[in-house]
Amino acid sequence: MNFETLLSRGLIRPAKASPVAGAGFPFGLGASGLHELAEAAYGDRAAMTGFLLAAMQPAARGAWLWVQQGAIGRDSGYVPEAALSASPARLRLTVRARNTREALWATEEAIVSGAASMVVAEVEDADFTATRRLALASGRYGVPVALLLPYSCSGPTAASARWRISPRPSAPNRYDPHAPGYPRWRAVLERCRTAPSVAGQAFDLEWNDETLSLGVARGLAAGPPAPHAAPGAPGPRRKAG
Repeated sequence: MNFETLLSRGLIRPAKASPVAGAGFPFGLGASGLHELAEAAYGDRAAMTGFLLAAMQPAARGAWLWVQQGAIGRDSGYVPEAALSASPARLRLTVRARNTREALWATEEAIVSGAASMVVAEVEDADFTATRRLALASGRYGVPVALLLPYSCSGPTAASARWRISPRPSAPNRYDPHAPGYPRWRAVLERCRTAPSVAGQAFDLEWNDETLSLGVARGLAAGPPAPHAAPGAPGPRRKAG
């Protein structure tokens, strides 16, 4: 008998694949696995941090651990407690690390401790070996991890996805034309293991502080993102004349 005959007689049943976790926006950010967020350009760290707080969807309430490498704090400052007051976590702990190695060690220890439900780590760099360790620990213990990286980061890692974040002009303020409105970001999904067909897509997003939701910004056409240039790379040439 051929396959169609067996199927019609009910002798076999087609297998149905279970849905992939995190297959929809924001593709598991803050809910599962290891995810990376990187600046689109130097100085975009504030926008990157704001996007993370707006987009992530923690899987469980509990303690969040925020690990920050000391050099980053001296250069870009620290996230104030007031910015985290609206988060669903009941407790937030902060760790200041002297260097990248200590920051990654503290991140891994937080994952395996069983005390954290979410770990955010700001580091200057993380190679494939380091991210592989974090990804394995995150998968084993079910603790989502977000790595915040500088604009210079590049190359393959073991993260589930990498976002490239830049700020966009805020929405018009309907009450005061001279005041800023809802914050907006451009988020380019550089890589995504759960939805590889979406990789390379740019999202222009807006945070609504009335509905406490993140959505597509109206009146902005995202279009294909410009290729990310490595630090020191020459810019585009202009035609003569």
